[in-house]
Amino acid sequence: MSFKRDFVAAHDDIDELGHVNNAVWVRWIQDIAVAHWDAVAAPAHRAAVVWVVTRHEIDYRGNVTEGARVTGTTWVPNAPKGARFDRHVSFVDASGRTVVEAVTTWAMIDRATGRLMRVRPDIAAPFLD
Repeated sequence: MSFKRDFVAAHDDIDELGHVNNAVWVRWIQDIAVAHWDAVAAPAHRAAVVWVVTRHEIDYRGNVTEGARVTGTTWVPNAPKGARFDRHVSFVDASGRTVVEAVTTWAMIDRATGRLMRVRPDIAAPFLD
C-alpha cells in the first residue's frame, strides 16, 4: 500500500546553490516513512516496536527551490527479510517530474529490549503492495 505526503521547501531547507539541501531530502524520506507507519500500523505494533534506518540509497534527478511543493510517495514492494525491509520513496514536482528517488533499508527493534526482531507477517501486511 503506497502512502503520499506533500512537502514545501522552506527558506531553511535551501542550500548555497539555491535548492533543497541533500540533508533535507534525507529528513523528508524519514518523515514520510514515519508518517506512513503512524497512519497504517496497528496501535499495539506502534507501541511495541521502533524502526531504525540502516541504509539510504538516493538518486538526485532534479532541483527544488524555495517555496516549491513536491509530493512524496512511499511503498514497500517486497516482504521483509528477517528484521529488515526496503522502503522505496519517490518525490515528484508540480510538473510530475521525478526529482528524487530513494531506497532505504529499515530494521525493526523491540522497544522493550532494544534488540533487533524479525518482522512478523501481521506487522508487514498493511504495508505490502
